Amino acid sequence: MNFEYSDNGKAWLERVRAFMEQHIYPNEARYEAEAYEGDRWKVLPVIEELKPLAKKAGLWNMFLNICDHDTGEWKGPGLTNLEYAPLAEEMGRVGWSSEIFNCSAPDTGNMEVLRSYGTEEQKQKWLKPLMAGEIRSAFLMTEPLVASSDATNIETSIRREGNEYVINGRKWWSSGAGDPRCAINIVMGKTDPNAPRHSQQSQILVPMDAPGVIKLRPLKVFGYDDAPHGHFEMLLENVRVPVENIILGEGRGFEIAQGRLGPGRIHHCMRSIGAAESALEKMCKRLKARVAFGKPVSEQGVWHERIADARIAIEQARLLTLKAAYMMDTVGNKAAAREIAMIKVIVPNMSTMVIDMAIQAHGGGGVCQDFGLASSYAGQRTLRIADGPDEVHRAAIAKGELRRYN
Repeated sequence: MNFEYSDNGKAWLERVRAFMEQHIYPNEARYEAEAYEGDRWKVLPVIEELKPLAKKAGLWNMFLNICDHDTGEWKGPGLTNLEYAPLAEEMGRVGWSSEIFNCSAPDTGNMEVLRSYGTEEQKQKWLKPLMAGEIRSAFLMTEPLVASSDATNIETSIRREGNEYVINGRKWWSSGAGDPRCAINIVMGKTDPNAPRHSQQSQILVPMDAPGVIKLRPLKVFGYDDAPHGHFEMLLENVRVPVENIILGEGRGFEIAQGRLGPGRIHHCMRSIGAAESALEKMCKRLKARVAFGKPVSEQGVWHERIADARIAIEQARLLTLKAAYMMDTVGNKAAAREIAMIKVIVPNMSTMVIDMAIQAHGGGGVCQDFGLASSYAGQRTLRIADGPDEVHRAAIAKGELRRYN
């Protein structure tokens, strides 16, 4: 196995690193100041200033492996998953930076859905402005009244009436719904409760300004509201959309979800590795800068063990993630399902462990807002639930392993 990044991948990585050094890291304090100033749910000037710079530098829609030669807004660089992996890791070092490159969730997953399953009309109306960074989107799947780890439990009703679908249901953890630029939701619900179990669900496009779409409240993660992005509880009350808004067709919701979540899960894992690397860097710098009991904290033996454990865990997680990316590129997402499930378990567990160590190294500073570790921990801990909880992925891994011995 070749563990070396391709020359093309290394060139792109250097470009992303240079942009991060020049534009992202110097603006971290400004981002925090703007985010907590005045209205929480607003477009931040720093984001709007940096996005055109990334687009001009050609660092735009890098997750897409397609190129449309008719219009520049549709163009992706054609990177493989393996080439994109280190770029996503670099972006993951600063939680908000992926938006600057138009590579942030849930937009990336929604663009993948529209690219792979959307009609030409749907692509023109929604994919084109998403790829141009003109609007943002949300994905409405999870529901508060059912165990959504089993997606067949989802109860939102999508009922056809003539040339319209009528949608009723309650969703939560609708990430991105708080952004005032969020113009479109992809909603998963039931079109036929009597169909076979995995053919009951469909996915449909619901504009945010459609009558009956109600944002009930933002949900906080360990006290963080993640504004202006946010995670909202939403009510869909007799929402009517044209039949043309159904994606791929009735009963195809699970098929779409699997196509969406594969790339989405690995993107999350790549960014999580970046968050862990950033935490380890902060930890080492803090330990070397502080003195306790007459010597630098970095010379206390317990920290040698923790630093070593963190480095080992990061390297292990990265190698498995790169293997999953390589398999997605060479044998496809379905054949890589086991590896995707494994990294979805191991990477968020690794990142929360490393960030927790960094919090401990910072003492009281680690649990406050000053070093970004508390908010990073909150986000990484959430990923043990988002896109399928650890338990579901572990069950899939175990079942696959047991099938080998039938």
